[in-house]
Amino acid sequence: MGNSILVFDSGIGGLSVLQEIRARLPEHEYCYLFDNARLPYGELSEQELISGCVCLIEDMVARCNAAVVVIACNTASTLVLPALRSRLSIPVVGVVPAIKPAAAMSHSGHIGLLATPGTVRRAYTHELIASHAKDSQVHLFGSSELVMMAEAKMAGQPVDLSTLSKILAPVKETEIDVLVLGCTHFPLLAEELSQVLGETIRLLDSGEAIARRVVHLLGEAAMIAGPGKLTAWHTTDAISEGLSTSLRALGFNAILPYRIEGR
Repeated sequence: MGNSILVFDSGIGGLSVLQEIRARLPEHEYCYLFDNARLPYGELSEQELISGCVCLIEDMVARCNAAVVVIACNTASTLVLPALRSRLSIPVVGVVPAIKPAAAMSHSGHIGLLATPGTVRRAYTHELIASHAKDSQVHLFGSSELVMMAEAKMAGQPVDLSTLSKILAPVKETEIDVLVLGCTHFPLLAEELSQVLGETIRLLDSGEAIARRVVHLLGEAAMIAGPGKLTAWHTTDAISEGLSTSLRALGFNAILPYRIEGR
C-alpha cells in the first residue's frame, strides 16, 4: 500500500477538504495537485474533463505512491469517478453535496444548494435531491464567480462584499435555513458568506464527511507516524506570489509546476 494521500482539484478549493483530512491525520504525507491551467472545469466538455483528469491523476498516483485519492472537486467527482475506479487499484473518494444532512438539519423545510452552474444542471445532483430531500423545498443557485473569488482570496486579494452580496441576492430572497456549499472552493469564503447571509442560514459542506471516509479507508495505515510533509503541484508554469505565500502559510513544504515525465 502507498503512503501518501493525493488530493486533486481544479484549483485551490480542494484545500478546504485537505484541511479537514489533515485535522484528523496530521502526520500523514499529502500530495495536492491542482489543475489550474484548465480552471474553471465547468466550462470544459465532459469528455475533455474526464480524459484530462484521468491522465493527470494516474500519473500522480504513481509519482506520489498514493494510498488513496480524493477528488476534491464536485464537478469532476460527478464525471471522473467511474473511469478512475476502473483504472486504479487504490480507493478513490469523491465529493457529494451534503443534501441529505441538510434536509435532516433544516427546520423550515427549505434548503439551498450553492454550486457551480455545471453541478446545478447535472442529472446526478437532481437524483440526489430526489433520493434524499424529497420532503424539502430545494433552491438551486449556480455561480462560477464565487470560484474565482475564492481563488483571488487565496492569492491575497480582499473579497468585495458588495459584489458578493449581489451574487447572493437570490439566496437571501428565499426561506432557506441551511445552505449546502456544493463546491469545494466555497468553504474558503465561509466567513464572507456568513457576513452577507447572516446567522439565520447555516452553511454546510462535505469536508468532514470526506475526512471520516478517508480515515476509514486507510484503516491501520491511518495511524502512521511521519513528518507530515505537504507538497503541491500546479499545472500552470507558475503561480502568483500571493498564492505561493498562502500555500506556505498552510504548511506546504514544496510548491512545484507539474510536468509529465519525458516531455
